[in-house]
Amino acid sequence: MATRPRYPTDHEPTIEVRPAYGRFEDFATVVGTQRPDAGGCWCMSYRDSRPTNAERPGYMRAECATEPGPGVLVYVDDVVAGWCSIAPRTSYRRLLHSRTIPVLDDAAAWPAVCFVVRAGYRKRGLAHHLLAGAVEHARAHGAEVVEGYPVETAGGRVDVISGYVGSVELFETAGFARVAPTTGRSGGRPRWVMRLDLRP
Repeated sequence: MATRPRYPTDHEPTIEVRPAYGRFEDFATVVGTQRPDAGGCWCMSYRDSRPTNAERPGYMRAECATEPGPGVLVYVDDVVAGWCSIAPRTSYRRLLHSRTIPVLDDAAAWPAVCFVVRAGYRKRGLAHHLLAGAVEHARAHGAEVVEGYPVETAGGRVDVISGYVGSVELFETAGFARVAPTTGRSGGRPRWVMRLDLRP
């Protein structure tokens, strides 16, 4: 049986963030059914609830084949280690009709709605790399603002499942500001709309 990849501890690794465009297999390695705890999500919860579990891989394969792609991937020494969903708000059908997360205005917003880091690579700061790479990806494709809807941890810990939306601290470190509360919760904790304005 192959050994599961892990973050290297014997040297300073090379860390790169790349678009998921053209990289469906790497996306699937992080988010797909290869992960026992993924539950067939395929990062579809905000995109579209209509495809069945069996249809979701095909849906996301098509997304990864279309520019700008559905998000970004982080690589450690060329091994895919994590994922961030970042795309124009118009591509998130369920988000547009959310009852818990408000649409603040008509700015060309790119929400960063999901972070996944593979087991063996967690607690190494890769979510910070993912968010920074997501912002640059959005900027390169004309985003006016980048939004996130992270959980307020109040300095505590949240489990991996509840923390998929990121934490307020993660976004604040990247220069985002709290702009509005939501009525959404993750792991029983409140979530905020946070924003980084990219307009000159």
